[in-house]
Amino acid sequence: MKAKLWFRCAVVFDPVCPRILTPCAITWEAKYRDIDLVIERPLKGEELVKRMKGWVTVDPYKVIDIVNKYGKFKINESGELFVKLNNDEDFEVLKNELFSEFQDEIILEKL
Repeated sequence: MKAKLWFRCAVVFDPVCPRILTPCAITWEAKYRDIDLVIERPLKGEELVKRMKGWVTVDPYKVIDIVNKYGKFKINESGELFVKLNNDEDFEVLKNELFSEFQDEIILEKL
């Protein structure tokens, strides 16, 4: 089962979910020659959540610790972040634990 995780934005205070628009581009600077190589890859789900530090009202690292007990962060083909869970029971337990820790700063909804 899949669930969407909404964070409270620290700027506008609306629920927001990070999304990847373009892949991360990595290249190298070489000391002795030019290297014309660019590797593009999207961030993984957990990496994307870590990048939200300071932009959302909760500590993303605490969210990651809680979510990883019950599921895994994933990113679909269109760049949308979601949580993959094994079953409805894990969804309910995760939802309750997130609410207990963060109240309405985090919203978990079924997809």
